[in-house]
Amino acid sequence: MYNADSRFAGIEPFETKIWLASPTMHGDEQKWVKDAFDKNWITTAGENINEVERLIAEYIGVNHAIGLSCGTASLHLAIRLAGERLYGIPKVGHGSLEGHMVFASDMTFDATVNPITYEGGEPVFIDTEPDTWNMSPDALEKAFEIYPDVRLIVVAHLYGTPGKIDAIRRIADKHNALIVEDAAESLGATYKGRQTGTFGDYSVISFNGNKIITGSSGGMLLCADKSDADKIRKWSTQSREAAPWYQHEELGYNYRMSNIIAGVVRGQVPYLEEHIERKKRIYDKYKEGLADLPVTMNPFDTHHSKPNYWLSCMLIDENAMAPMVRGEQDQLWKYEIGKSSPAEILDALSRFNTEGRPVWKPMHMQPIYRSHAFITSCGSGRGQSNAYIKEECMDVGADIFRRGLCLPSDIKMTEEQQDVIIEIIHRCFE
Repeated sequence: MYNADSRFAGIEPFETKIWLASPTMHGDEQKWVKDAFDKNWITTAGENINEVERLIAEYIGVNHAIGLSCGTASLHLAIRLAGERLYGIPKVGHGSLEGHMVFASDMTFDATVNPITYEGGEPVFIDTEPDTWNMSPDALEKAFEIYPDVRLIVVAHLYGTPGKIDAIRRIADKHNALIVEDAAESLGATYKGRQTGTFGDYSVISFNGNKIITGSSGGMLLCADKSDADKIRKWSTQSREAAPWYQHEELGYNYRMSNIIAGVVRGQVPYLEEHIERKKRIYDKYKEGLADLPVTMNPFDTHHSKPNYWLSCMLIDENAMAPMVRGEQDQLWKYEIGKSSPAEILDALSRFNTEGRPVWKPMHMQPIYRSHAFITSCGSGRGQSNAYIKEECMDVGADIFRRGLCLPSDIKMTEEQQDVIIEIIHRCFE
């Protein structure tokens, strides 16, 4: 009987774990955190917050950047703001999207989608397109044919790669719809020379611990109008009115960024371009080192996009897929000569003290959202099977989830360590 372990003879596990994407600190972060301590600004106000908001707004090219506790909080307030703009101020206890559908990226983390539900809306999932792994403009057009009354689109840029956001913007304008742009993963990426985070009516970024720069947590809402920025600052500090006592006339949240977190972000901002360049080198090395295998890297529009290369991902060719099945929380894979599967490769990486992950499981496949509408470029995609429909009507997100995986993309990983990871992947196909 074949012993799969023999394929990895001579490779030793890394002494220190190689992470998917962990924080890379430089020392300046501690300086600004200490500054907050020295000045006793241990609250949701202070110089660090003010300066980080200024730096990010200037870098991205927006009028206002409001520091909030996390990317999800930023998405929630952006979606609430869009809902009130479209449908008016709701009654207390009701969401701003109560009774309304919202078109949303299907292949994304659930933080993109959950705030729609927080606000009482019903997400309608728009399938992915293979060129960038982001929302398909063709599927979005089809969605408006089916649901012409929808007025809000929530779109994410996956793994730091911009989607075809100008096409999505044109479709939104044609149908008088607003866009909330989830640029949580794509800070520093550009499309046709413009930073992601500038295409939405409201946009958000994240400083979560694994992002391109980090504050350990934190996020920002980006917008053009001062009145919107003022409203977000008010909402995020419990909507306190300008009265001598605690006066509240509308619903508020405890969502403001901490001055301590802002100090970490302030120390990270000067290193953003360096981080992007180092991430690009990792992507390019994988692309070169895996070129002889039946795989491709996560794609982007080479003519118009400059990703931030946050995560390097890999897609196994259909004819090189070994058998693999997934349940709700477990999976099985089978060895086959000359082929492999995401589960097999991730298991192999884990054995050598290395972290990889499956790509995002599409939202329409998640138990919590399975009853929601899902739209492909040919119309409703619910219940379709790849084996029985035309290629252009495939459930693209489900196919990427089945064949794709995220590779170790930590910028502290050395070239020698990445060489070993590339060798492990090669041996999975032996």
